[in-house]
Amino acid sequence: MFKAAIIFILAGLAEIGGGYLIWLWLREGKSFWLGGVGGILLALYGVIATFQSFPAFGRVYAAYGGVFIVLSVLWGWGIDKKTPDLYDWIGAAICVIGVSVMLWAPRN
Repeated sequence: MFKAAIIFILAGLAEIGGGYLIWLWLREGKSFWLGGVGGILLALYGVIATFQSFPAFGRVYAAYGGVFIVLSVLWGWGIDKKTPDLYDWIGAAICVIGVSVMLWAPRN
């Protein structure tokens, strides 16, 4: 479970960081090189995700969505200095519960 959490976090940082760098390039007129690094990070996100031991691609990627919501709230707080409100935290908690159900529910 610890390895899965680390892979989720690393993939999330690559995806959010890559998207953020492309945002800076295209939306805020920053250097093209930031966009290039962002593209590389997004490609790395796709590679990192394959290290998960869960067998079902769709289930793992759906779970990533929930984890990325939490990481995005934290990114916005830490990087963009936008303090999350109560509803951000409630929504993030609901996502974590959903991810837990999807990944660790007993199945045949």
